[in-house]
Amino acid sequence: MAKRIKDTDYLFISTNLRAQERNLLTAARMERMIEAATAEEAAKVLFEIGYNEFSTDSVAQLGQALAAEREKVFAELYRFAPDKSVVDVFKVKYDYHNAKAALKAQAQGVECSRLLVEAGRMEAEKLALAVQNGSYDALPGTMPKAVKEAAEVLSTTGDPQRSDFVLDQAYYSEMLRCAEQTGSAFLKRYVQVSIDAANLRSAVRTLRLGKGGDFLRRVLFEGGSVPVSRVTSAALSGNIAEPYRTDTLRTAGELGAEAASGGPLTAFEKACDDAVTAVVAEAKHVPFGIEVVIGYLVAKEIEFTAVRIIMSSRMAGIDGDIIRERLRESYV
Repeated sequence: MAKRIKDTDYLFISTNLRAQERNLLTAARMERMIEAATAEEAAKVLFEIGYNEFSTDSVAQLGQALAAEREKVFAELYRFAPDKSVVDVFKVKYDYHNAKAALKAQAQGVECSRLLVEAGRMEAEKLALAVQNGSYDALPGTMPKAVKEAAEVLSTTGDPQRSDFVLDQAYYSEMLRCAEQTGSAFLKRYVQVSIDAANLRSAVRTLRLGKGGDFLRRVLFEGGSVPVSRVTSAALSGNIAEPYRTDTLRTAGELGAEAASGGPLTAFEKACDDAVTAVVAEAKHVPFGIEVVIGYLVAKEIEFTAVRIIMSSRMAGIDGDIIRERLRESYV
């Protein structure tokens, strides 16, 4: 029988991560980047907190710097986390991203190397090769069945969106299963609110596209705290916000109702992400334990998104107010 992992087993890594939180991209640092005179000056803020240097003339180099930081974070947490499976919950999405890239590239007869992200449970190039060779049993977790089905759907219909739907369903299902296996109620709650947010987004997009119930049911994911049947009935009855009235996603639901009728999407999308962040932010009040690791992982994911938004916008000469509208709430 495996040894039960206790909160006190996280004392070392919790202390270490609390120290590293001082180098996270705070709201103040983001503002410095936005207000910097040039993109080069904005990038210096990232170099100060440990990012590899990159040329602000190259979006590719920005991507490489983000990839290097992501790999560093996962490698360190894999080394020191008492329960490695906690980290795997956050790696799952990169495996599915790489599988999608490999399937589409194969269908189009092109290379997919530049689209792969080296952050999953399986080395990206090996995963892509396994997918393209039909060696599905070599894939991690519950991916074999899902990727095989997605490949068949893509081959039969020629529709990459339908193939993506298959993989998205499998992704959320596997992420939830991995979270449940850790025994952490906090991690399960994070995954469930992530599923709730994804379903709310799907419902809003479906209504904006004028699609019906059959399409909506195909793009919703099981496992959230709000049942799929309730999301479906609320969306189709014109009361999409109703299931979220007393939920973390209340504000997102209200903005979603406006967006579903043709209103702006930016504030709605931001509210969805901020609701997920708010759930995880509770980890800041826990002195040590699995919650600290989860909080740090989510904080870094939020940071990577912010870095990409700010730097790509600065490199493109986009106005600061527009950048601020696109940013999500920071963890710190």
